[in-house]
Amino acid sequence: MNLQDPALTFALAITAGVVAQALARHARVPGILVLLAAGILLGPEFANIVRPDTLGDGLNPIVGLAVAVILFEGALQLNLDRLRREALTIRRLITLGALVTIAGAAVTAMLALGWSLRIALLFGALVSVTGPTVINPLTRRIRLRTNLRTILEAEGVLIDPIGAILAVVAFELALASTAGDVGAGFLGLVTRLGLGSLIGVAGGFIIGGLLRMRRAIPSDLRNIFTLACVLALYQGSHAILPESGIMTVAIAGLVVGNMGPRHARELVEFKEQLTFLLVGLLFVLLSAAVDLGDVWALGAGGIVTVIVLVAVVRPLCVLLCTRGAGLSRNEQAFLAWLAPRGIVAFAVSSLFAAELAHSGMEVEGNQLRAMVFLVIAVTVVVLGGTGGLMARLLGVRKPSNHGFAIVGANPIGRALARTLRAARGGDAPIVLIDTNPTETGAAERDGFRVVLGNANEPRALLKAGVESRRALVALTPNEGVNLLIAKRVEESCPGVNRLVAIDPLTPGVGPEQVDESGASVLFGLGVDYERWAHEFRRDRVEIEPLLFEGLAGLRISQIEALADRRFPALALVHRRGRREQPVSSGTTLKPGDVVWFGWLREQAELAESRLARAGFRRPDAEPAEGGGETAREDAPDAGGTTPVDGPDSER
Repeated sequence: MNLQDPALTFALAITAGVVAQALARHARVPGILVLLAAGILLGPEFANIVRPDTLGDGLNPIVGLAVAVILFEGALQLNLDRLRREALTIRRLITLGALVTIAGAAVTAMLALGWSLRIALLFGALVSVTGPTVINPLTRRIRLRTNLRTILEAEGVLIDPIGAILAVVAFELALASTAGDVGAGFLGLVTRLGLGSLIGVAGGFIIGGLLRMRRAIPSDLRNIFTLACVLALYQGSHAILPESGIMTVAIAGLVVGNMGPRHARELVEFKEQLTFLLVGLLFVLLSAAVDLGDVWALGAGGIVTVIVLVAVVRPLCVLLCTRGAGLSRNEQAFLAWLAPRGIVAFAVSSLFAAELAHSGMEVEGNQLRAMVFLVIAVTVVVLGGTGGLMARLLGVRKPSNHGFAIVGANPIGRALARTLRAARGGDAPIVLIDTNPTETGAAERDGFRVVLGNANEPRALLKAGVESRRALVALTPNEGVNLLIAKRVEESCPGVNRLVAIDPLTPGVGPEQVDESGASVLFGLGVDYERWAHEFRRDRVEIEPLLFEGLAGLRISQIEALADRRFPALALVHRRGRREQPVSSGTTLKPGDVVWFGWLREQAELAESRLARAGFRRPDAEPAEGGGETAREDAPDAGGTTPVDGPDSER
């Protein structure tokens, strides 16, 4: 086997990166931790299979283009409305916070490691960045409050280009020999940031505009068209002014993501998969290039430097940047804790190490790369590994298993929402999602929070806070859409129960398909949508609770009366103890349970008599009012319409 083949090194690094991240998912540990270990084990230090040196000068453009795509993808998912709400903190973190980190890290490196001011400033600039490749997976896994997630993700995306450009300026200063070189270095900071932003805004509007046009770019070419434009923007900006391209792609991603182009979901998914691939490639290649002897040679000074960065510099940075921003002490403490470094710091340090070696400063370059590697490894292991624990201890996670999201503000969906609210005594946290302004307006008048948007788009699900809900109810007139939504929620929000509305007696989606997807059939046996929507809309349905006193273990789907299509009743909500939920095919009964049924008013006696045979009767106590189109006297939930691009009420 020819291990000097650069193509083999490239292929092995890609494969190892994907396998390592898959293993990390199964082990529920930060992916970068496994990637670093894989790179070291496969690199020259141990197995000597992945040989970054075989790539020669080709390593630098690979790193640069990969970082460009990673930053574009991170910026693509930043929402401007959320950024505006947390603008003060974000602006301070990427300006004042960066300066505080650079100064603190530089002083610490000078004192603990004995480095010169120039190399120490270069190190400070490199570790001033956090990075979306580490932060974003952590915030999603931890399920942070929305404001903290916005701050951390925005800081990670926006500080990367700023920190990288600051590092370039610091690198130029480290090699400067005259006062003119120093002045040119500081001027380069302003021009790189300014030019990169201008090209990014212009390029972003052009890409987003073309993607929004129906016929400009064929639908099957939109993803690769965007990728090609990102690479062209990065390299074009870099050709005009070296190192400005990283700012360009970050701004372009922010612009494109907030223009809401057609097929936005497919674009985000494509970029996420590509980023997954590139992150694995870079971390394996770069960690394989690290000499562990250089890391060990840092000794106690290296450990002291990392400890000061984590325990002193970051908390001071957060304290200064969040004053007057309305964050609680626990929120500030969590921001101070979660600041692991990512791929940009690692990539740029590797590039600088090579450049310093060419300038006769090989020892300084190796020490710099080793110290950045140590910072990344320790912060990912310690901070990333304990992020979930700290979030729980500080109480900054979103509430889980909290209320319901109903896709479909139609008459049946609104009746179900009102019945759930009545079962809880008027305080059930419920949100309805729909694209129809008339239906959402009716739900809003009933006192419910509403998201006006398409539930097939991640942004609408995010606005509804689906990841923190007990269940998602897919209740649109289209069975196929209902099942598709349930599958998307399973991918993006694992652990959330999914209930799918189908009509099993019509061609289309059957109970077997719902079961295969891991979801449950809503209302136990499905629903004749057109019939019940018509009856609810005409206000011909009344909803009453019945107490179950029959045989334990009976399923709703086994009740003979409900299986009769001519029987004018619909099982809506089941309550056991203090827990209520929509009726589904998985609902089993035991004595003492209460089920809310809807039936036609003129056939109430028939419905009650037939349900009595299955063990149901009216409770002795006065039943709670609720349900039906006329039941609007319940205590209102936090009502109001939330447009998909509007503010999210969940913190």
